[in-house]
Amino acid sequence: MSHPKTREERLAYLKKEVQERVLILDGAMGTMIQQYKLQEADYRGERFKDHESDVKGNNELISLVQPDILRAIHLEYYRAGADFAETNTFGATRIAQADYHMEDLAYEMNVASARIAREAADLCEQEEPGRVCYVAGVLGPTNRTASISPDVNDPGFRNVDFDKLYVAYQEATKGLIEGGADTILVETIFDTLNAKAALYAVKDVFEELGFELPIMISGTITDMSGRLLSGQTPEAFWNSVRHVEPFSVGLNCALGAKEMRQHIDTLSRIADTHVSAHPNAGLPNEMGEYDESPEQMAKLVGEFASSGIVNILGGCCGTTPAHIKAIAGAAKAGKARAIPEIDRRMRLSGLEPFAAD
Repeated sequence: MSHPKTREERLAYLKKEVQERVLILDGAMGTMIQQYKLQEADYRGERFKDHESDVKGNNELISLVQPDILRAIHLEYYRAGADFAETNTFGATRIAQADYHMEDLAYEMNVASARIAREAADLCEQEEPGRVCYVAGVLGPTNRTASISPDVNDPGFRNVDFDKLYVAYQEATKGLIEGGADTILVETIFDTLNAKAALYAVKDVFEELGFELPIMISGTITDMSGRLLSGQTPEAFWNSVRHVEPFSVGLNCALGAKEMRQHIDTLSRIADTHVSAHPNAGLPNEMGEYDESPEQMAKLVGEFASSGIVNILGGCCGTTPAHIKAIAGAAKAGKARAIPEIDRRMRLSGLEPFAAD
């Protein structure tokens, strides 16, 4: 096959590549943006200099006011060995942007972020002929939860509902596709109901457009309980989302590689699709920072690859291009996980999984 030039050609190549080796996701975006020490004026730029509220910390705004910084970060990760760049759209939904009174920018943020990531991918492909770089369009969890009340005195209260999430995710998905994303990555899922709204929205957008992109799903085990914040075990979570037939399912954030391993092992055994892991650089220290060195982390996740329990590896909070380079090096010694044959049974889920005999 000649070098893939269109999204369709890239996706055909991706489906082949994922069977042959462990693919590499990039690392933390926030960690990299922090290194630029941007101030309020840097976030505002000329365009938002008179905006009504403070915007420092709105990292999704970088796509619109500091595109060169974003492109440079993506390039660093690609050059370190990442196959996928994740778009800078973790909070680029109407719901999350409401905190900054920037709801109406959500669509534009998704388009711009995907475009910038694609520009970096094209540059890297020119630098290394024969290489193919992918853009994973990120749908983050929003800062609201549809399953849990934020008010301890009113357990029935919700500050968001399924329909609002659905509309916000539809808008974001359309922007990511217009900007050139190769896959849609629903990530850092702490509430399965939020994720279901996202997946429903994504599938409806695909139907409307008349074509589909691979869907990647990544949940978050929030603590040592081994459950998502909304209460599900990894197997129950898989039963909840497997109907969309995702390209991959996995876990990211909250845990370091050591704490995440047993849960990735579970998904590896039960999921009849590719499995991904992008843990944090260890657990945060008392200052909320991540201390695991690239070498330490690569040793831990390299074992995921050599044990054959993953198809896609990367990093989350605290990881840098140095971490991704080390992880990519360690993954080369591993082998792509073979997708298991899972017997057909009725599989349901509440907080726990249920399989009918």
